[in-house]
Amino acid sequence: MEIISYESVYADDFKDLNIAWLEKYFWVEPHDEEVLGNLNKYIIEPGGNIFFVRNDKKIIGCVALMKMEESVFELTKMAISPEHQGKKLGQKLMEHSINFAKKQAWDHLIIFSNRKLENAIYIYKKYGFREIPIGENNPYSRGDIKMRLNLS
Repeated sequence: MEIISYESVYADDFKDLNIAWLEKYFWVEPHDEEVLGNLNKYIIEPGGNIFFVRNDKKIIGCVALMKMEESVFELTKMAISPEHQGKKLGQKLMEHSINFAKKQAWDHLIIFSNRKLENAIYIYKKYGFREIPIGENNPYSRGDIKMRLNLS
C-alpha cells in the first residue's frame, strides 16, 4: 500500500468513495455534489491537494485538503473502502496530510464533522485537533462540530 497525490485519472475513485461513505452515514448535500463534481476548481487550483491510498493499482482510500482562506485548509472528504476499514488507513492519511500541511507552512487545519462519528472524533483529538465554535461558515448541514489543529 502507498499514499499518492492527486491525478485526474483518480477523480472518479475519489467521488465514488465519498458518495458511498456519505450515503452510508448521512446524505449527499449540494455542497458535496459541487465539490465532488469539480475537484480541480474547488480543491486543486486554489492550492489544495488530494491524497489516495493505493493497493495493487486500486484506490482504497482518500482525503482532501481544501483551501478555506490564506494558510487555512479544511481536511475533508476522507473515506476508506468498507473492505479496508479497521486497518488504520485513515490514520495514515491523517498523518500524511498533517505532515504535508506543515511542509507548506500552513497555519492550521479545520475539520467539520458530526458527533455521531465517535471513532473519527477520537482520532481527530488523538492527532491534536481541538473543538472550536462552529461559526457561520459551516458548509454542511450535517456538521455539528468544528475542530482545529494549529500547525505552527
